[in-house]
Amino acid sequence: MESADAYFDRKFEELRLLNSCLADPISLDRPGSVAEVIRRKFQLAAALRAAHEMQEWNATETAWTGSAHPFSGPFKFQYDYQRADLSVEGPSFYALDQQHIRQTIYTASGMAAIAALLLALSKSMRDAEIIALPGSYGETLELIDGYAHQLRLVVGSVASFSANSNSRRVLLLDSCVASRDFRDIINCGKLHFDLMIFDTTCFASSSNRIEQVVRWSWRRGIPLILIRSHNKLDSLGAEYGRLGSIALIRNDFAAARTPPSCLEGLMTETRNAVRLLGNAALPGHFPPFVGSSCYRRLTRRRMASILRNGRFSSRHFASRLRGVPSQLCPVHGLYVRLGSLDEAAARQAAAVMSEHLSKVGFPIRHAGSFGFDFAATEWCHDLTTDSYGVRIAVPDLPSSLWRDLTEAIADWWVDSIA
Repeated sequence: MESADAYFDRKFEELRLLNSCLADPISLDRPGSVAEVIRRKFQLAAALRAAHEMQEWNATETAWTGSAHPFSGPFKFQYDYQRADLSVEGPSFYALDQQHIRQTIYTASGMAAIAALLLALSKSMRDAEIIALPGSYGETLELIDGYAHQLRLVVGSVASFSANSNSRRVLLLDSCVASRDFRDIINCGKLHFDLMIFDTTCFASSSNRIEQVVRWSWRRGIPLILIRSHNKLDSLGAEYGRLGSIALIRNDFAAARTPPSCLEGLMTETRNAVRLLGNAALPGHFPPFVGSSCYRRLTRRRMASILRNGRFSSRHFASRLRGVPSQLCPVHGLYVRLGSLDEAAARQAAAVMSEHLSKVGFPIRHAGSFGFDFAATEWCHDLTTDSYGVRIAVPDLPSSLWRDLTEAIADWWVDSIA
């Protein structure tokens, strides 16, 4: 359990890291409240973005001066009109050896990344099966089902998939799935796949789970592409900017049925899709504090705190809210899902609960996303079961405060919903 003093010392380190990226750092005092931590962090993030705009005033969409050399911290950029040919030089967000990553395409968001990749896949692997597990990110499944008709979406448990198939298969592994399903995939040796797409968004970029999947794909000879939204876990909870990426992992022993030339072709088509959709990344959205040893250390400590708090809330809700349909053990451990409601009831519960608990002084907001220094509640739709519930994103808070907030959430649920 982390004490309040240790928590505020750690938050002070995070604030100082953000502040150090400013050309003219501001005067900072050690924060004394969670509200001050949140306010200061978002203020510093805004100051960094503003400083980038002032610094790169001549790096416009048209590159009109021809002499601009845009950068953001350790990241350097080259591009022509509208960033259609954006080239990025800088550290990887992943804690993988650079030799493991063949190439990376950056996009304007995580959904922009998966949309561009699926559009390219629809062209280069028409009629392929997209194998997804229950609990996969709903908007990704919605995107495939509604807009990628050349691909066939199949959702089910590992046991439900046939070992032999004449169709080309793409495994979509999402960091939102249940721990059991994630483990079953990693331990499965009978299924063949022509390509694996791994959405790492809910795992820390240094997570052992990512390394585990990289090793597994290497052993099985399966080509691997990592996709990610970076404005959640990669910006110290500051929601720095919308940024996504598509990273092709080097695998010299990839199956002969998916030769390297096909993968290079897929990445070329993906770049074309990013260009045609206007989804190129913005240089100003690359966090300038990424890549240092201090950043990685603080990110690991943040994630350890969130995961520790998540384990407590899962245990508490399972005990206190028995009989309430819940998803308490996704493999990432970053949030829990309560209830099996209709859409209107779920929307109302997410808004009313956060408003009520916020008014009595708890750091909780009605907001999407996760990885913040405050709890975030939002309604959610499980496409697999066609049910609605309330998603509670676990924050990086002192252990004692999170325990109190968890108990208050359970009390509200019992009084208002159960």
